[in-house]
Amino acid sequence: MPHYDLAIIGGGLAGASTAYYACKQGASVLLLERRDLNLGASGSNAGSIHAQIPFDPFRNLGAEWARRYAATLPLFQASIRKWGALEDELQGRIGLSVKGGLMVAASDTDCAALRDKVEIERHAGLEVDLWDKDMLARNAPFLADGMSLGAFCPIEGKADPFTVAPLYARRAVEMGLVLRRNAEVTAIKHNSDGFLLQTSQGDVTAHRVVNAAGSDAARVSAMLGIRVDIEAHAIQVAVTEKRPPTLPYLLYFTGEKLTLKQALEGGFLIGGGWPARLKGHPVVDHRSMIRNLSIAQDVVPALHGIDIVRSWAAMVNGTADWRPILGEVPDAPGFFLNLFPWMGFTAAPAVSEAIAALALGQTPEIDLQAFAL
Repeated sequence: MPHYDLAIIGGGLAGASTAYYACKQGASVLLLERRDLNLGASGSNAGSIHAQIPFDPFRNLGAEWARRYAATLPLFQASIRKWGALEDELQGRIGLSVKGGLMVAASDTDCAALRDKVEIERHAGLEVDLWDKDMLARNAPFLADGMSLGAFCPIEGKADPFTVAPLYARRAVEMGLVLRRNAEVTAIKHNSDGFLLQTSQGDVTAHRVVNAAGSDAARVSAMLGIRVDIEAHAIQVAVTEKRPPTLPYLLYFTGEKLTLKQALEGGFLIGGGWPARLKGHPVVDHRSMIRNLSIAQDVVPALHGIDIVRSWAAMVNGTADWRPILGEVPDAPGFFLNLFPWMGFTAAPAVSEAIAALALGQTPEIDLQAFAL
């Protein structure tokens, strides 16, 4: 029976990057994916590189929630530093552009809340500048009239979600990773070597296991009797036809859910976490799409009359408090979780390197103890 130092469950960005960093340390690593690489949230999100505290939960859950959530901001900052060197490290293009993120507010209530949120972010060590109406007019002339305040974070940006995880996996395979596609894990049991994993492609053993299965992570953990309160959400994204460069930033709006960015080739990516429908698999909900597009046009008038060329829906994972669940499970030594809700695309490089280090008995560069199950 094949035996590995580390078995990783999940072929998205979290799993592929954890595999890469573990292989880089010389470990024997098996990556198990029940379908194919990058088919879940990692390859279906809008490619945003986030650092600011999201406004929607801040509005709904309040300042105390935000202060607790702010513990994640150093993880984003550490990861964004790694994003900057990732094309050189992985020897490939990933569509990276870091020109900053701008969160804009129109109403007096939202402006006051945005100022409060910025204070919490600054206290956590995140660089955020406040732009008044005049600065918005100078630095963001694409905005509609009526935007009164902006919060600009210079380290935010975007990358190509279709390329990053496969590139991590390709480099890991070159270092010895054993990659099994269409290999669903059906059972996990403790044994004398660590763990026995039963899969649709046969049994294997591993000294340690990382659960990076995203929205399927609760089912995987339950095989060892571990309860993980992770939720699965169906959301959607739309892409427009190509237009001349207009929007340099990752753009958010406090009024309703919106993320908006312009890809390097010219198309606008419009998202923000609007719900899709489930029909056995996630499908685009036209009601969400119409509302999302309407808000985007209200915020950036240049989008009026532009054609949508593609839209899609995908499952993402979430937690009730938006915080990640990371590290070794206290009641299951040798079993690790790499679960980062909503913002996992941003956090993957630094967090996965830390998870790989922990799983190999090393001390990581960043401390994940605050996010243990």
